[in-house]
Amino acid sequence: MKRVVVLLVVCLLFVGCNRNPLTGQRTIALVSNNTLFPMAFQQYEDFLNENTLVTGTAEAEMVRRVGDRIRLAAESLLAAEGHENYLDDYQWEYHLVQSNEVNAWVMPGGKIVIYTGILPLAGNEDGLAVIMGHEVAHAILNHGQQRMSASLLREIGRLGISIGASLLDLPSDTQRLILAAYGVGSHLGAILPFSRSHENEADYYGLILMTIAGYDQNAAVSFWERMAALGGGGLEWLSTHPSSENRAGQLQGWIPETREIADQIKLSISYVQ
Repeated sequence: MKRVVVLLVVCLLFVGCNRNPLTGQRTIALVSNNTLFPMAFQQYEDFLNENTLVTGTAEAEMVRRVGDRIRLAAESLLAAEGHENYLDDYQWEYHLVQSNEVNAWVMPGGKIVIYTGILPLAGNEDGLAVIMGHEVAHAILNHGQQRMSASLLREIGRLGISIGASLLDLPSDTQRLILAAYGVGSHLGAILPFSRSHENEADYYGLILMTIAGYDQNAAVSFWERMAALGGGGLEWLSTHPSSENRAGQLQGWIPETREIADQIKLSISYVQ
């Protein structure tokens, strides 16, 4: 039975992989976008129906405008990499939602929410482009698909350990301890680092996207410095996100490299035009 579980995991990893067109890396994809996108679209629609949308204001128009510019930058970036049709199944939406929460998020397939509570921290359109670039980067990097796949793998691992412990006829208390240790260990040692790596990727490519779109890269550093000043981040290794201080420092270091990439993309666009 243990061999069957191991073989199942190996088969899933072999079959359920995609190569991301931006990073060039193979990523786990146990759930296809054909399955994931409709689910995300319905959940997004449900969320919009249950919350207060802000429309017809200067802030709502800014969210729409910045979203469109970042989306076009994403299309340009992927086209320059030879993946003109990569975003065909995406259905982009960006909505401003009334909430004091300092947050923004994206669902697979390009469904984005910006909370009004984060706008003061953004400060201006460049600051909003930092946020929007980060969320669009999550979407085009298929991070939602990867996280769902990682959760499935974690459950498969838990099943394998449970079956193995039963076959060894271990006492029930021992089995519970083993499963609890696996849960904590996989969360701290795999799920959280995996999530933080996604945040770093989204920061990096978000910086490229906002630069292609014509926004000031320095706004990214300033934004995360303001976020750090809010405090309350806690220990990074216990979080799904890198610390705000580290993000500001990383973004500062990435500016020359990402500006060069963005300039090359903009140059290729001008040649096509």
